[in-house]
Amino acid sequence: MPRFDYSCPDCRTRNSLHDADCRFEGVPWPAVEDAYLDTVGPLSTGVVRESALVADWPDDEHERLRRAALGRLKSDGRVDQTGGRLRLRTAAEFREEVAEPDVEPIRTVYREGSVPGCHDNAVFAMIAWYEMVGLSWPETKERVVAWLRRSGAWDCGGFEEPSPEALVDAKRHVYQSGYGWKEKASAAKRVIEGRR
Repeated sequence: MPRFDYSCPDCRTRNSLHDADCRFEGVPWPAVEDAYLDTVGPLSTGVVRESALVADWPDDEHERLRRAALGRLKSDGRVDQTGGRLRLRTAAEFREEVAEPDVEPIRTVYREGSVPGCHDNAVFAMIAWYEMVGLSWPETKERVVAWLRRSGAWDCGGFEEPSPEALVDAKRHVYQSGYGWKEKASAAKRVIEGRR
């Protein structure tokens, strides 16, 4: 079942070590967690008008952070917005939503598949992406194996492991360590686009 981990709504770090260009660099980590709690708490009770949610937020210096947290929840598919009304998606709805990564550079890796010369980076990025959005290890493994087969990456060769399942199992440390996906996805995308 997808789990939720607080992450910076800008750079996606899960601790106080933000990216150099993060607009929330220096914001205390408890404020990041509070921004999500102020947003998710009311939504956990049912459908809420966005205007009412915002009106109920504490009047302090973290309104920009709360707006960013709400934006991240929407863009990550955790919150559904219809006609000014917000609701938390169920676990099943969320799993369906994250089936296809929709932000660059991971979108290119997902859609194009890996090619020789970037297999390690591409598989690393896919595992890290699914871990980041909150899928369990079995769900992550299932999706990455399916991606390797569907995209044709496995058929193009260049892997030492005997099967896609063995390859993904060999990369479980990526999932367990919570590595980021962006750098590896960028490196894989450069190679993929260079082969077009």
